[in-house]
Amino acid sequence: MTDIRRTVLWVVFTMSLFLLWDGWQKYNGHPSFFSPSASRQAAAAASGDAGASGSLPQPAAVAGAATPAVEAASAAAPLVSEKVHITTDVLNVTLDSQGGDVSRVELNRYQRSAERPWFAPLLEAVGLRKAEVADTQPIVLMDEMRGYKAQSGLLGSAGEKLPNHDTLMTVLPGERSLKDGVNELSVRMESPVVGGVKLVKTYTFKRGEYLIGVKNELVNVGDKPVTPQVYLQLVRDSAPAAGATGFYSTFTGPAVYTDSEKFKKLEFKKIDKNDIDIEKSADDGWVAMVQHYFASAWLHNASAKREFFVNKIQGSNPQKYAVGMVFTLAQLAPGATESQQDELFVGPQEEKKLAAIAPGLELVKDYGWFTIISKPLFWLLDQLHSLVSNWGWAIILLVVLLKIAFFWLNASAYRSMAKMKAINPRITELRERYKDDPQKQQQEMMRIYREEKVNPLGSCLPMLAQMPIFIALYWVLLSSVEMRSAPWLGWITDLSVKDPLYILPLLMTATSLFQVWLNPTPADPTQAKMMWIMPLAFSFMFFTFPAGLTLYYVVNNLLTIAQQWLINRQMGLNTGK
Repeated sequence: MTDIRRTVLWVVFTMSLFLLWDGWQKYNGHPSFFSPSASRQAAAAASGDAGASGSLPQPAAVAGAATPAVEAASAAAPLVSEKVHITTDVLNVTLDSQGGDVSRVELNRYQRSAERPWFAPLLEAVGLRKAEVADTQPIVLMDEMRGYKAQSGLLGSAGEKLPNHDTLMTVLPGERSLKDGVNELSVRMESPVVGGVKLVKTYTFKRGEYLIGVKNELVNVGDKPVTPQVYLQLVRDSAPAAGATGFYSTFTGPAVYTDSEKFKKLEFKKIDKNDIDIEKSADDGWVAMVQHYFASAWLHNASAKREFFVNKIQGSNPQKYAVGMVFTLAQLAPGATESQQDELFVGPQEEKKLAAIAPGLELVKDYGWFTIISKPLFWLLDQLHSLVSNWGWAIILLVVLLKIAFFWLNASAYRSMAKMKAINPRITELRERYKDDPQKQQQEMMRIYREEKVNPLGSCLPMLAQMPIFIALYWVLLSSVEMRSAPWLGWITDLSVKDPLYILPLLMTATSLFQVWLNPTPADPTQAKMMWIMPLAFSFMFFTFPAGLTLYYVVNNLLTIAQQWLINRQMGLNTGK
């Protein structure tokens, strides 16, 4: 049984080292061992604009084409690209008149953190360094310099060009800033006539919202009917989000949601291989680009047939990827007008708000493999926050509640440890006496375990049973944008970044080592050394972990020590080894 216990510990230790190695691989740009499932090639075929925008599904064949006079009129009025800067209380948005793209988005309420030396807060605290002014630059989510933007436009029949995201548009006069007391701001752009069709694009911004209304209005000014298609796509490169680290990376890349197949993440390396498994078409669903804490998504909540596509944009440098939807509209007669209303979300992954915007949109918050456990844990954490109005104290209360929930299971494990500690001198003496007879040694050890009613695995199994809860909570604390810039107390001013003074990681190390001291010393010297090495191997990760995550483990360790110390004392084992 001791050999089995030792094997379990070695497996846990080996898996931990493997996860560390895998994180280091991702941190250095190498493929991860783990990846989401994806298997078949998407059904998107290339359109005539593939070189500039990525492959779009081939539009349906339609009869008729624009007259030469219309084409000549549009070509005779060249336009100059214009950048339009829109400001609301939560967004700074740049619109490009070339195609009406959303080419840059800044999130006013989320600031970039300035990189400082690890020792800077300590020097500032003792007056040896002047405190630096906080970096107040907002987070940049979309940026055309990196190729990350939102695009929309029209597709015509085979070989027929309609206004798309390469078409230069005219920006109509109007307000560019959301004034005090005003709750809504609209910006309109008009395209020249292309293929007999004029496109009027209207962006609507609302106070306090990260949801942008996008209306595409089509006017057939030609003399032939057309059957246009509206496409919506998000384009970006594969670079990780700023501040990402391989030790606690979350998913970055495109995602597709439909009611039938639910949420699917698509890794960039899978797209490179055309190894994509998405639903080709549906009457519902949305597409998104996901990264740590933030996301963008094209939404169309009304029931309407749509085709989905995910692909790599050929010839782009750096390499870019596109995810999008295509809607086929009813045939548009000469002189007729048709419009489609969509929404573009660009903002933080606030779970409750996302769930209210569109079905399944909260799934862009990456909980890894433990979503089914992580979601109720976040709900509980959010309820605690509503009581104490501080995420740090909410984390501490959550640890206390989990400790209460698992009290008797943990108590069973600690009593088993205490019994092992009590008989440890006998086991050590037995090993020495029968060191040349392993079979006899094992028989005598089993006899002692039966006499003392001790299960060598009794201290391991309860811990293993709780591991899914701990891992799920790890993802909750890692993925929740609510922790970003959230203070706890004193030197902890942001629970989403590492402890600037490394006090919590040092406490984590000290409490972990103290737990080892409280446990029975294994008779096997190799196993005994491993028990001391494991906390040290884990601890160095916590020097880079977010402070909120480290706070959870420190409080958990302190409560574990208190419970284990109490049980040892009850059994007369509190005076040392």
